[in-house]
Amino acid sequence: MQPAEPRLVLGTAGHIDHGKTALIRALTGVDTDRLPEEKARGITIDLGFAPLDLAGGLRVGVVDVPGHERLVRTMVAGATGIDLVLLVVAADEGVMPQTREHVAICELLGVTNGVVALTKIDIASDDLVELAEAEVEEFLQGTRLASAPIVGVSAATGEGLDALRGKLLTAIENTPARTPRSGPPRLSIDRAFAAKGFGAVVTGTLVGGALAVGDAVEVQPSARNARVRGLQRHGVGTSRIEPGARCAVNLQGI
Repeated sequence: MQPAEPRLVLGTAGHIDHGKTALIRALTGVDTDRLPEEKARGITIDLGFAPLDLAGGLRVGVVDVPGHERLVRTMVAGATGIDLVLLVVAADEGVMPQTREHVAICELLGVTNGVVALTKIDIASDDLVELAEAEVEEFLQGTRLASAPIVGVSAATGEGLDALRGKLLTAIENTPARTPRSGPPRLSIDRAFAAKGFGAVVTGTLVGGALAVGDAVEVQPSARNARVRGLQRHGVGTSRIEPGARCAVNLQGI
């Protein structure tokens, strides 16, 4: 079965080195750390993107955010367009400063649904896993994520990944779109770069209406006019993007 076009976006959240990128790689097969500096330092610096295919042909776009305290602005840029969150907490460390900060950001953005992945259970004792789970439950009380299921997983061994996919599927099926699905198409830009032979490319989560190749657009706040030369969704070219999907837009005239 061909996966359906994504209409929701799942974003990661959590402290640095708690295994967000490794978990997304285990779930999707995509390494969202693409920059040489990310490879060299072993941490996520920029936003990463991947498609997550689930049972029944359901597909969701994934935004992987950095967990470093100095990169909180980048995390906010990625989290702004998400519909639900995958909160990642390492079982061997529990709730840490950026765990708290990222949950606070999700609270401010109005993200109400999500799933908690308790990672690295392969290197934590059973007692430590139980303590970490209890700590997460206590921490989330009083937040919008208080009822989020907690699933113990290991990206290294694959333990718990099927259970996590099941919880994500249930959460996605019960999550209404948080971003607008009516009005003119709008794309809040979270990355902009030049592609050799193509020119300016911007990425973001499309909201409002659909966007098609050939459409005239306006770039704000400069009010410069441009035209959509090309569109990609998770690296695959397409002539049209529906709202609620991650996309890359090649702009002509910029």
